[in-house]
Amino acid sequence: MPIVSLAEMLPDQEADLFLLLSGKEELKTRDGKPYFKVALRDATRELSFPIWSDSAWAVDCRQNWAVGEFYKLRAVYRETNFGPQLDIKKIRPVTPADAADGFDPLMCVPRSRFSPSQMFDEMLALAGRIGDAPLRELVGDILQANRELLLTLPAATRNHHAFLGGYLEHVLSVAQTAVMLADKYDTLYPDLKPRLNKDLVVAGALLHDIGKLREIEQLPHGAQYTDSGNLIGHLVQGRDIVREFASGRQLDPDILLRLEHIILSHQRLPEWGSPKPPMTPEALIVHYADDLDAKYQMMYAILRDETGAGHVTSKKNVLYQQVYRGVET
Repeated sequence: MPIVSLAEMLPDQEADLFLLLSGKEELKTRDGKPYFKVALRDATRELSFPIWSDSAWAVDCRQNWAVGEFYKLRAVYRETNFGPQLDIKKIRPVTPADAADGFDPLMCVPRSRFSPSQMFDEMLALAGRIGDAPLRELVGDILQANRELLLTLPAATRNHHAFLGGYLEHVLSVAQTAVMLADKYDTLYPDLKPRLNKDLVVAGALLHDIGKLREIEQLPHGAQYTDSGNLIGHLVQGRDIVREFASGRQLDPDILLRLEHIILSHQRLPEWGSPKPPMTPEALIVHYADDLDAKYQMMYAILRDETGAGHVTSKKNVLYQQVYRGVET
C-alpha cells in the first residue's frame, strides 16, 4: 500500500498512513453504551471519529492506544453522515524500521506554508533597518543567538499560529504591519512630542513575543507550556531576555525602558498577562498589529476548517463567535 497523507485520501480509498493519536475520550451513547472518540492527525489534517464498543478495535483502543503516540495504519477513508472517518483495517505503533518508509515524528505536526529560513532572514533584514546602532545590534544578536529554536517554534500551543514555524510567520507579519502603521502615523503627526520612534516600533514588534522561547517547547506530538511558561509567562520572560542581552551594552536607558514596556504591555489587559496597558505610541502600534494578526489567523482557520452548512459558522471556535461565510459561489 502507498504511504499517503490524510489530505490526499479520496472517499473509499484504502492506503497506509503514519498518524499521531491526538485525542482519546471515553463517552457513552444515549443508551448508556461506552465508546471511545479518537482523533488522529498528521501535518495536513485531523479526523475525529468513534470506536464503538462492538468494534474489533475496542479492546485494543481501551488498553493500548495512547495519546501522543504514533501509529502506522491501513485504513479506508469514508465520508459519512457524521463526517469523515477512517475504517481501520490494521494499526500498530510505529517502529524504528518505519523510518525507511519515510516516517518522521515531525511529519505529523502542522507547519507554516512559508519557508522558516526565509522568514528569519526577512526579520533580520527588518532589524537591520533600525538606525540606532546599539538597539539594532541588540535585536540582531537576540535573533541570531536563538535562530535554531526560532525556525521551528510555534507562536502558541493553540488558537493562532500553533504550528511549526508559526512564531516566525506571526512575528514577521506583526513587524511588517507595525512598520506600515508607524510610517503612516509618523506622517500624519509629525509634531508629536516626543516624535514617534520608528526604531522602537521595529525592535518591539520583532521582540514582543521573544519570551515564548522559554514559555513553549515543541515536542514531536505538539507544543506544550514549560514550567516557567505556566508560572511566569512569555511577557516577563521576554523582558528578562532583553535585559540579559542588554547588559553591558551602551544602550540608552530610556530606549531600553520603552522597549521593555512594549514587551510587557503588548497583551494590553491584565487577564491576558499584561501588567500595564500600552502607554506609549510605539507600544500602542505593536499591540494592535499583534492583536490583528492573531485574530485574522483565527478567523482564517475557522473559515477554512468548519465544514457545516449555512451562511455563518457556529460559535464553537477560538473566537467564541459566528463568522459570516456567505453564499458559496
